[in-house]
Amino acid sequence: MKSFLNEHFLLESKTAQDLYHSFAEDQPIIDYHCHLSPKDLAENRSFENMTEAWLEGDHYKWRAMRTFGVDEKYITGSASSKEKFKKWAETVPYTLRNPLYHWTHLELQRYFGINDLLNPNTSEIIYQKTSEVLSDGNHGCMDLVKKMKVEVICTTDDPIDDLKHHQDLAEQESGVQVLPTFRPDKAFAIANPKVYQTYIQKLSTASNTSITTFSRLIEALFNRIEYFHEKGCRLSDHGMEELYVANSTLNPSSIFDKVISGEIPSFDEVKHFQQAVLIFLCKKYHEKGWTQQFHLGAIRNNNSRMMQELGPDTGFDSIGDYSHARGISGFLDRLDSNDQLAKTILYNLNPRDNELIATMVGNFHDGSVAGKVQFGSGWWFLDQKDGMEKQMNALSNMGLISQFVGMLTDSRSFLSYPRHEYFRRILCNLFGKDMESGELPNDMKLIGDIIQNICYFNARKFFGFGN
Repeated sequence: MKSFLNEHFLLESKTAQDLYHSFAEDQPIIDYHCHLSPKDLAENRSFENMTEAWLEGDHYKWRAMRTFGVDEKYITGSASSKEKFKKWAETVPYTLRNPLYHWTHLELQRYFGINDLLNPNTSEIIYQKTSEVLSDGNHGCMDLVKKMKVEVICTTDDPIDDLKHHQDLAEQESGVQVLPTFRPDKAFAIANPKVYQTYIQKLSTASNTSITTFSRLIEALFNRIEYFHEKGCRLSDHGMEELYVANSTLNPSSIFDKVISGEIPSFDEVKHFQQAVLIFLCKKYHEKGWTQQFHLGAIRNNNSRMMQELGPDTGFDSIGDYSHARGISGFLDRLDSNDQLAKTILYNLNPRDNELIATMVGNFHDGSVAGKVQFGSGWWFLDQKDGMEKQMNALSNMGLISQFVGMLTDSRSFLSYPRHEYFRRILCNLFGKDMESGELPNDMKLIGDIIQNICYFNARKFFGFGN
């Protein structure tokens, strides 16, 4: 019986072990999509205790704690930091077979050298030791990132953001490149006119544009794309239920006027408006040489009572069952038909769509860029062993996994970087199994190069980082 979380964790053969330790383990990290705070990075924020570092904003853990029967007081409520940590420690032993169990103990090992399992008996000493390390002045947010050999971080930023903290980071020359990502979801979120009107006022101020018409909205967004580009932005991102085929009978200008006047749009008008804005934006991304990302398939804020109490992104989202094929095909083809399709990454949240996405991306490769349209790594509920394996198997069977740009954290936590190690071990284990069974040649040079590319070099080349 193997010991838990040893050096060969998840590596089921000698070949897998050799691949990981020789080719994957020491590669730097390019985290091309995350939700880390640029402010915390710029200020090298130090956490006072492990609760701040681990439980602040982490809805993965919140969801598990609620499932375990922990009162909200100890999750997002008024309980002290130590009380919240102890409730998490009570929960952890019962997260067995959930990736949280692996991530929790990987993070304790990699950042703090703690090999003890977290449970009620060890919670006091682990809380004390980790909190002492975090508050010693040498383990601020930027220090934690450097410890994991992170080279590039792409944060997620609204068009109205002034990007001040990114400018501060650029001037610090920390050795870690922190770049903004353009996330314009609120610019086409018209379902609630009152909320939308407030956002448009903020966008008008940020862009120095009086947004009174649809054309002025597009002008304002183009203005912000130029500003983001000047600050180093090379990616956009969009969190959406699905991509749509446009309803040609609807006019986005009329829909904009309707919403700005306070009238609630129909469901079809919301969909059409979203696509109309996106088409303009995606053409601009192509012009600027950016990569566009689409995170598809979540059904969000399912619990209306908790939405009212806590707001969005608090652990009440799940996998949706949308029909993607026609929408994605029509959307990408509309851009490609005029040679205005930017480099694209599609992430799906429902594993039933793995083969759909794996075959769809192949429709729009044109030889101009290796892997121009990417099937993104397992996302959110799928960034665990089974989800990653299924994504990589579908991509291998129906595309070229050799051109895959690999893993990202998609996290709000500065302690999440062992997820890259998790991914790399799973990747090496897949290749190792096939080599051991004779399904792949015993060519360590060839396969080692492919492993290195997936872990690091493909992303570096695809996004143009370091050029």
